[in-house]
Amino acid sequence: MPGENLSRDEARERAELLSVEGYEVSLDLRSAVGDAPDGPRTFRSLTTIRFRSARPGASTFADLIAPSVTSVTLNGRALDPAQVFDGNRIALDSLAEDNVLVVDAQCAYSRTGEGMHRFVDPEDGEVYLYTQYEPADSRRVFANFEQPDLKARFVFEAQAPEGWTVWSNGAGGQEADKVWRFAATEPISTYITCVVAGPYHYVTDSYTRTFDDGHKLEIPLGAMCRKGLARHFDADDVFLVTKQGLDFFHENFDFPYPFGKYDQAFVPEYNLGAMENPGLVTFREEYIYRGKVTQAAYERRANVILHEMAHMWFGDLVTMVWWDDLWLKESFADFMGSFSQAEATRFTNSWVTFANNRKAWAYRADQLPSTHPVTADIRDLEDAKLNFDGITYAKGASVLKQLVAYVGRDAFLEGARRYFKRHAYGNTRLGDLLSVLEEVSGRDMATWSRSWLQTAGVNSLTPVATYDAGDRLTELAIVQEAAASHPELRPHRVAVGLYRSESGALVRYARAEVDVEGPRTVVAELAGAERPDLILVNDDDLTYCKIRFDEGSLATLRAHLGDISDPLARALCWSALWNLTRDALMPARDFVALVLAHAGRESDIGVLQMLHSQARSAVVHYAAPGWREEGGRLLAEGALHELRLAEPGSQHQLTWARFFAATAATGADFQLLEGLLAGSAKIDGLDVDQELRWALLEPLAAHGVVDESAIDAELARDDTASGKRHHVRCLAARPSEAVKAQAWAQVVESDALSNALAEATISGFNQPSQRALTAPYAPKYFEAIERVWAERSIQIGMDIVKGLFPGLQDDEATLSATDEWLTAHENAAPALRRLVLEARDDLARTLRGQTCDAAAAAR
Repeated sequence: MPGENLSRDEARERAELLSVEGYEVSLDLRSAVGDAPDGPRTFRSLTTIRFRSARPGASTFADLIAPSVTSVTLNGRALDPAQVFDGNRIALDSLAEDNVLVVDAQCAYSRTGEGMHRFVDPEDGEVYLYTQYEPADSRRVFANFEQPDLKARFVFEAQAPEGWTVWSNGAGGQEADKVWRFAATEPISTYITCVVAGPYHYVTDSYTRTFDDGHKLEIPLGAMCRKGLARHFDADDVFLVTKQGLDFFHENFDFPYPFGKYDQAFVPEYNLGAMENPGLVTFREEYIYRGKVTQAAYERRANVILHEMAHMWFGDLVTMVWWDDLWLKESFADFMGSFSQAEATRFTNSWVTFANNRKAWAYRADQLPSTHPVTADIRDLEDAKLNFDGITYAKGASVLKQLVAYVGRDAFLEGARRYFKRHAYGNTRLGDLLSVLEEVSGRDMATWSRSWLQTAGVNSLTPVATYDAGDRLTELAIVQEAAASHPELRPHRVAVGLYRSESGALVRYARAEVDVEGPRTVVAELAGAERPDLILVNDDDLTYCKIRFDEGSLATLRAHLGDISDPLARALCWSALWNLTRDALMPARDFVALVLAHAGRESDIGVLQMLHSQARSAVVHYAAPGWREEGGRLLAEGALHELRLAEPGSQHQLTWARFFAATAATGADFQLLEGLLAGSAKIDGLDVDQELRWALLEPLAAHGVVDESAIDAELARDDTASGKRHHVRCLAARPSEAVKAQAWAQVVESDALSNALAEATISGFNQPSQRALTAPYAPKYFEAIERVWAERSIQIGMDIVKGLFPGLQDDEATLSATDEWLTAHENAAPALRRLVLEARDDLARTLRGQTCDAAAAAR
């Protein structure tokens, strides 16, 4: 892996030297089918790069990761591949002012989701290909200059097996010589080029828009998936959200979509949620639903569609110079995804989901030892890979939401419009965006940026109220605090809501907006208000902070949280309570009690699903070990109670059914799960479809209730790619020493599994009910991870290092073992150390939570 790295300094030097005019890339993908060769399966990649050098006679390098190179020619001069190619780079010397580089290579198909991924469908044997590059894996498919600021036009062509279709960024088709050829792209970065090929099921539509000047824009739309998923593919809904998004962005950005067609490919074994390749966006195929799902799933898919669409402007049209400013595309896309979703689609409560789900990701990331400013210090590609995190996405988006409150919606959108027009097809840094925002708003963006973009950490805001003898507020102040490690106090534009009980509901009767500055800010506007039952700081979720409560408000929430009528206010309270639990300020058993008391009344299905996940995490990680069994039993009992009360056939019923399966803990629980699988037990309205069957089967496998034959029989019912992943997960979940040894060997000692099957195996290996069974693997983990990091691709390395950390061995001995590894490996790869440091921090937080919960039990 280290040989594949690229530093920021190297990229800067190369950008100062070179400008790239264009690429012509020819791929021969006919080798994707047929018998497996003795060595790696490869394809021919022939690349011509036309570029200029600012200093004739200088030297540089091109990037290529390939098993072999057949020939390299620079300006008609043949270079010996054995001399100039080291497996990762091609050395180029004696450059002319104008240069032509031709590289003929054999590149490898991937099974890790990086580069040209090859997937064989177990259902019908069909082969499917797609590419995934971010941040720097296009060099696994064709020779190039792999950095975002060396943009160029790309012309792709490909030969493919008979009966296949090939797509790329530009429009194209198969010509008389059976070669697929595609139109030249606009100037784009290497990491957003794309090729998809195979016997995909393809559906078409079109989008038309007439502008005020009479100009008509027509965008051909396409959507594709594997043939095996075609019967489940609701392309009409994908196209509906796509058109709504195109309407929204055209109305607000004043820059027509610049990349011609708009294809969306749902592909197998995908590592990410999606990727914003212009003209050919790729998504994980799990967004095609094989069974019944809740509206939260459709909302999540719509958000991803709109997030990627926002990238067509933020990221593809205008791209960051280097990965330091990754936020310039990801924060904006995350924000614009929720913004457009709330205003242009049926998912009008998307800001509730944002407050409840996305910000939870940000709060966690911002309290890790690896937290960083939104504008990060990215030294190299390994740093870049790890910075696709909750800071860059969700915190950045939260900060932009605060920015809109700071400068105003109109100024924000006008700034975006100027930014696109000024920097179209170019590359930018932080200052380029701040300058246009300062122009349109008149605000001091440098000061705002220093507080919000260039410092790390999250502030907490706590209300402090005093009352007179008549129970009216004499003063309400907001106290702002910061962690000692990141002591920055920031300016916050917040709303403060006062709530009281009226006819059985907690409703807001007063609201004030205030600029919080420094450690204490008085909310003068609310002086004289009647005593509230609940004070909610950051009502309407305008800023990014951890909300705290005064004692009276906390008592109200314990008794009446479910009475809050506004779904966003309710979600904010749940989020704040979860932060208290993670910060060891609320015992885990108290959070579980709140969920059991109030989650049954939660109307927002996405919030309910999040509460289920958090309640289970509270029991598994933060509860005192002596209370875990009781906590798990209480959750299972509560889940079954709500399942039986839920409206038959409703999404709430499905959600409680899945939660019951996840928390099942007793013989009676398992008997019900078996009955639902066999059809001998029924719950009115609950459709036990194939996806739900796997959800019911996994806990039975993990607790040893069913054996391998039952798991194999389920695969026989569902012999598909999805079924295979579920099968592998269930097999690895069984409570057996031999099973755990086999799973460990398959993931750690071998690279035979694909990325998706390795992920499923890791998921099955880690079972909270099997702590004693997996304890012997804690020392093995620390012995293996440096070798794994060196030998595997960065994606697989990340999956193993994060997924197999012995976090379930939650004791001081594991914490000490982690510290010992960190002390003994100070010179390990920084990205590897970061992952271990993050896991250590999670473990230390777990132990603090358990101490808090144990203290509550002792009272």
